[in-house]
Amino acid sequence: MTALRKSGAATGPRTGPWFRHGRTEREGDGGRRRTGVPGALLVPALVGLAFLLLPLLALLLRAPWSSMPELLTSTEVWQALRLSLICASAATAVSLVVGVPLAWLLARAEFPGRRLVRALVTLPLVLPPVVGGVALLMAFGRNGVIGQWLDAWFGITLPFTTTGVVLAEAFVAMPFLVISVEGTLRAADPRYEEAAQTLGASRFAAFRRVTLPLIAPGVAAGAVLAWARALGEFGATITFAGNFPGRTQTMPLAVYLALQNDPEAAVALSLVLLAVSVAVLAALRDRWMTAS
Repeated sequence: MTALRKSGAATGPRTGPWFRHGRTEREGDGGRRRTGVPGALLVPALVGLAFLLLPLLALLLRAPWSSMPELLTSTEVWQALRLSLICASAATAVSLVVGVPLAWLLARAEFPGRRLVRALVTLPLVLPPVVGGVALLMAFGRNGVIGQWLDAWFGITLPFTTTGVVLAEAFVAMPFLVISVEGTLRAADPRYEEAAQTLGASRFAAFRRVTLPLIAPGVAAGAVLAWARALGEFGATITFAGNFPGRTQTMPLAVYLALQNDPEAAVALSLVLLAVSVAVLAALRDRWMTAS
């Protein structure tokens, strides 16, 4: 009987206060423990949510939906949109070509001053874009440290050109790619590369045939982030490349100019960029926005 009581106590219904707290609350929410939200946290959380969503809602409410087709089919809008897409894609390509090797260097190579290099790589993330544009002028302007030699030797002038737009966008967007790829490389097992090298593959071949397919999701996520950041770049672009329609006027610059002359057109252009941002979030949802 004692054994049966022990067995029953181990397998029968458990109604103690500790078990009610531990089991019923977990099973009632799909295996996750439900906890109440303190009012001291709920109220400011709702205020913060409203602060972030109300401006977007106001943009949708004040949008000139009746005249939207006419506003979005104007020549100026399509020029700015086309230039934005081309320059953002080119800046992303530049970031991929030089950013992925840089991320590999930071993740896998040991060299003096690596922490300093990583800090300098991520500096454009916190640097005001206008300051980045001024720095680009000092480096690649006609009288810049490098720009003066480009102009004297090859006749190449980068500021206030479409190439200058690509350069400015790549400067501010590349750190997003580098951070994403470096994190993916650190999470990847380096033994696969080592195994490939023991089988006779060179280090570059091991990277190209083994590592790159492993980190492809991280590279794709970083490329999407870099593209979105480049598409929305304003400060460095207007400082280094100016605001010339058809040549350097991207969508953010067109929004700024339209806000002074035609607010309805500015709202319409803003909605286009908002739609692009939502598309980027949807593309990254499976990687960073899944519920835990």
